[in-house]
Amino acid sequence: MNMEIELCPCCMEKHDTQIITVKENNIFKGVAVEYNAEYFYCEKADEAYADERQISSNDIAMKNAYRKKVGFLTSYQIAGIRAKYGISQSDLCLLLGWGDKTITRYESHQVQDIAHDTILRKLDLDPEWFLKLLQAVKNSLSSASYKKYLEKGTELFEQNHDLYLKSAIMAKYAKFLQHPEVTGNKVISLKVVIDMVRYYANSLDVTNLFLVKLMKMLWYADALSYKQRGHAISGLVYCALPMGAVPIAYKSIIDLNAISYEEIDINDSIGYRFLPTADKEYPHLSLEDRFVLDKVIQRFGKVSKNEIVETMHKEDAYIKTLPNDIIQFKYTLTLSLQ
Repeated sequence: MNMEIELCPCCMEKHDTQIITVKENNIFKGVAVEYNAEYFYCEKADEAYADERQISSNDIAMKNAYRKKVGFLTSYQIAGIRAKYGISQSDLCLLLGWGDKTITRYESHQVQDIAHDTILRKLDLDPEWFLKLLQAVKNSLSSASYKKYLEKGTELFEQNHDLYLKSAIMAKYAKFLQHPEVTGNKVISLKVVIDMVRYYANSLDVTNLFLVKLMKMLWYADALSYKQRGHAISGLVYCALPMGAVPIAYKSIIDLNAISYEEIDINDSIGYRFLPTADKEYPHLSLEDRFVLDKVIQRFGKVSKNEIVETMHKEDAYIKTLPNDIIQFKYTLTLSLQ
């Protein structure tokens, strides 16, 4: 890359000067590091030199090479954590109880110690902790800044919570992946499961979609799909509980962000009623999948919880499965739903 300068300090003439990258080796805090440094190069004098900006940039490159070698966050990663929360350098220092220029230095020329590096890593991975720290310094921030940080932190916390739930669900299903007889010849897809739940909840032909009814309607869709096509829709694995078929990890599944429900007091217990969502697209369901779901809606959409449970109890899949045991899809071949 060429760059015109006023006067080259090497040959003392005005000319285009190249910018070159050189791999350098150095010792920083007793650790040998290798990094790319940038210089100007004068062909006439066959010499390289650095201006003030390059000197600073090369110093950061050397220290980032050191950070990587000893397992610390680089200056760019620290800046990335701050940017993720949308928080200023000084406000992040306030949040963490550090000097007001600490983050500015860490994002440039100063290498953090292990204690500060550990705190920054925790902040990166734990939006809930960010929200707790934010609440503690609320009165020291402007109302606009607090609102901005709260919204971003909450958004990240919800995303983080969703990722944790998905990971926990998939961990519970890992042992079933090699057992098609209980997965219905289908590898579980949480995207499909979410679309199935939303498809039911958004249907005008489905009433009183509480938890027990939803669980049965999911099973009937997978069972009917297996009966007709030789494979389930979702890959969910179901247990035979007293109220009928219930998917493994159902409590975590219904808490996924894309699924909406409200809690309702029913006598001395809490009921979960599933609600329509703004999103009416179902990209992970095929036309054939929807046809099966529509069949289930036609049969059970307007029935009561007790009626669908009673019907489930008469299915071979429930009768031939021991209480609390896993339901095998081979029993769906005699399913009452056509």
